Amino acid sequence: MPNDQTAGWDAGEMGCGELVIQLKIRFRDLRPGEPFHLVARDPGAREDIPAWCRLTGNELVVADHPTYLIRRQRS
Repeated sequence: MPNDQTAGWDAGEMGCGELVIQLKIRFRDLRPGEPFHLVARDPGAREDIPAWCRLTGNELVVADHPTYLIRRQRS
């Protein structure tokens, strides 16, 4: 899924609270339309990542736990 041009992060077993804070920080440097590859092994990520995308207006392109591809939508 990721390529050399795709930003990404392996969040490991990190729980929702810290994970969404870190995602917000990492998304600051992305341009609108830029993809981001996330690996989040915490079982709660199945619900937390789609919810975070809806709340932040980012597009969840792929959700195949533990792998997620998110496209930044807002500037």
